[in-house]
Amino acid sequence: MNAAEGDRVRVRGPDHDVEGVLMPSSSRDHLVVKLDGGYNVGIEREPSSVEVIDEGVYDVDGERSAASDVEFDDSLPTVSLISTGGTIASTVDYRTGAVTAQFDAEDVLRAVPDLAGRANFRGRVVANILSENMTPDVWADLAHAVYEEVGAGADGVVVMHGTDTMGFTASALAFALETPVPIVFTGSQRSADRPSSDNVMNAVCAVEAAKGEIAEVLVCMHENESDDVCALHRGTRVRKNHTSRRDAFETVGGEPLGTVDYGTEEIEVRGEYAERGERELALDPELETDVHLLKFTPGTDPSLLDHVEGSAGLVLEGTGLGHVHTDWIPRIADLVDAGTTVVMTSQCIEGRVCDRVYDTGRDLLEAGVIEGGDVLPGTAKVKLMWALAQDGSTEELFSTSIAGEVTDRSVPWT
Repeated sequence: MNAAEGDRVRVRGPDHDVEGVLMPSSSRDHLVVKLDGGYNVGIEREPSSVEVIDEGVYDVDGERSAASDVEFDDSLPTVSLISTGGTIASTVDYRTGAVTAQFDAEDVLRAVPDLAGRANFRGRVVANILSENMTPDVWADLAHAVYEEVGAGADGVVVMHGTDTMGFTASALAFALETPVPIVFTGSQRSADRPSSDNVMNAVCAVEAAKGEIAEVLVCMHENESDDVCALHRGTRVRKNHTSRRDAFETVGGEPLGTVDYGTEEIEVRGEYAERGERELALDPELETDVHLLKFTPGTDPSLLDHVEGSAGLVLEGTGLGHVHTDWIPRIADLVDAGTTVVMTSQCIEGRVCDRVYDTGRDLLEAGVIEGGDVLPGTAKVKLMWALAQDGSTEELFSTSIAGEVTDRSVPWT
């Protein structure tokens, strides 16, 4: 093949006739062609024929190197970019057609040239995984990395993370860290090779938030389907509510803490928050990992609880105000008597657990179940992991808001 990367080519085969720009490939057996619409396609080299239409129309090497050439500027704040993988730092594996986490933090700078000139950047890779492969061990590694970056003088930290389990990791860091600067999680719902990708706007808004005054663990993602505003969600109150929409994330039980305007870069604050410099940097990443989250559904046999026998902790997603079938209650009491801490949350999106209204709830309280208030079930699991590793009463910790995970009151959903 005489074609070179950056040439405009026409690739013909038994089942295809494609025209576009030849791009770098992750496989010797496949060609990658960027179509005029912006999408990349992977094509098997054999038995394709390649015709060069125009040479050097696209400076592949130049584009990849230019964005990472960010000079240090004493007048700019320093933002640490920490990569854990996910769609925002991913590419397409053309052997399978799947999106694969392959980029490190330096690649993020190359992929998002809009970041240049906004801050002095430090890059660091903690993991290179898709978020379904996230583990508590990686949470601990990430907490240590953030602690070290802030301790070394970073004015803010942006964590690149896959969206599916971002809420769990954000909660873990919110409990593990006291931070004097913003810690901002961001990701993308759609990979960078798609014209509808949200990676650039989310990354830019996250950096602006990391330079801002909200010194908490935040999740920064599209507020709506348009490319104009990102929402800043408190890390312990955020939930991914859609599989693929760019505005998939919502703050449950209230409004986001603020927004970042993509055009003006202005941050609008909507609620109370910890201000920059208000708290001293501290790290407490210890977690009890033998904790489970179980959702009750009608007809589920209580023998399912046998699988968590001997566990340190169990979070239940109960119905309504926090209920399970009455046949479950004796088995739950046995778990508590054997040393398992059991916390009740609700499957409902809004509202809080109150086990004092109906007989079932009163029986659960008598069995030793701790009410989780309006803590989200996923956050409750992370909080229980953290609380069991602390000195003191787990029940008292669950009645206290440690990182904004408990709201003062539940308001009607509108």
